[in-house]
Amino acid sequence: MIILTAEVKSFISTSAEKEANVMDLLFKGGTVVTAKSTFKADVAVKNGKISAIGANLKPEKKTEVIDAKGKLILPGAIDGHTHLAMPFGGTISTDDYFTGTRAAACGGTTTVFDFVLQGVGETMDKALKRRDKICKADGPAVDYSYHIGVGDVTTPKMLASMDKCMEMGVSTFKVFMVYDFGVDDGQFFETLQHAAKIGALVGVHAENREVNNALIKRYLAEGKTEAWYHYMSKNEDVAGEADVRAINLAKMAGAPLYIVHLDNKQGVEAVAQARAEGYPIFAETCPQYLYFTKDVYKKGIPELRLRARDFVCSPPMKGKPSQDALWNGIKTGAVSTLATDHCPFTKKEKDWGIKTKTGGKGNFTTIPNGCAGIENMYPYILSEANKGRISFNKAVEISATNPAKLFGIDYCKGAIEIGKDADIVVYDPKKDFQVSNKRNQHGALDHTIWEKAKFKGYPVATYCRGKLVFDGKDYVGKSGDGQFVRQRKIKLKGPNL
Repeated sequence: MIILTAEVKSFISTSAEKEANVMDLLFKGGTVVTAKSTFKADVAVKNGKISAIGANLKPEKKTEVIDAKGKLILPGAIDGHTHLAMPFGGTISTDDYFTGTRAAACGGTTTVFDFVLQGVGETMDKALKRRDKICKADGPAVDYSYHIGVGDVTTPKMLASMDKCMEMGVSTFKVFMVYDFGVDDGQFFETLQHAAKIGALVGVHAENREVNNALIKRYLAEGKTEAWYHYMSKNEDVAGEADVRAINLAKMAGAPLYIVHLDNKQGVEAVAQARAEGYPIFAETCPQYLYFTKDVYKKGIPELRLRARDFVCSPPMKGKPSQDALWNGIKTGAVSTLATDHCPFTKKEKDWGIKTKTGGKGNFTTIPNGCAGIENMYPYILSEANKGRISFNKAVEISATNPAKLFGIDYCKGAIEIGKDADIVVYDPKKDFQVSNKRNQHGALDHTIWEKAKFKGYPVATYCRGKLVFDGKDYVGKSGDGQFVRQRKIKLKGPNL
């Protein structure tokens, strides 16, 4: 359906008259999709920025014209949750800052936010400099920014190092309520208070650490070592209790909160209630929670040669009631964003759940946590929109526009608008696509949990700041094309973006 309001008509007319004679690229005859509107228009690009949106724009002598008839013109997706080249459990995730962002480009994602993990005794700004050096050496293929994974706020100096990160262009942080390096509730509260003071946003990995540890101890003592007990030790109640507690801490601190990889019904309901009460509480979910359920931890998917341990990620997939709640949360606005938590490992490394790296007997706690998804996020959610489950506008909203607003980069990213970066995806709604790790995936993977997933519609071109990086088959950019995107201060007073 073409949604063309009077406001949009005026915008198209004005922009076409003002800017139509300024262009390097011209996307001709397509249908533009934003978070709010859908309309037929041409889109012009000059110097990497969108310079005009209008009807019947005329190319200049040297303008490259892209025929977009029958196609959708979408903003590039923003993956707000990746773990590239991340050390974990005696190894490192297989995708580095080039191969991971190359895969992102080929799935229509033009900006990624990766996590900087602060070490104990290390200030956050030093951690950021350390990680940025690794990123630049790899040469990212698309634009990027960071969230700081808080690992030490035990002293005023450590907490104050958040301010230095802000000066360096990073204003989003993440605390962990689980794992040995996670914060306690008091440290979480202090981090939230300080973030509100300086214009930062705190995200949270919400799982109850003490209950998780108690369940792990119990299952191992009972000889229950299979991947199923990874789910059982991190079940819906373990996650839901922590979601509720995190929201209450944010309320007490007078701070906005961003719950990452939300995966359970109780959490969705708690977020919806807090937002209805006027609090700036936001939630992200991931494609794996929308597509898979906890059943994969029983036997995997044998016909695809995927074992249960191949699906081990944290948090794990949950049951069908939680999956249904997440979809409903997307439709109602309780879930604001979609991101991947991309963190792939090899099958050999996943086998450490049977036999550890050092040769000992493995169990569900010795399996590296993480799965691939960076190339599949946008195609998957767009396919669901194409099938009618949600609107294309909602897919754009949660995959591009809302992440840009939440993370302080909407001044240049997240929408097809004049003056913003020409991060543009040409999407063919009639192209059928089936995932094959060997034939059409572009990451450093030896398997993907998305093997043989079928998508209705697929990106046929991706442009990052006006440069073609994916031609519908291959990555055509080069290492180092990506640029760092500075975040601005984040001031969220209520639930609306």
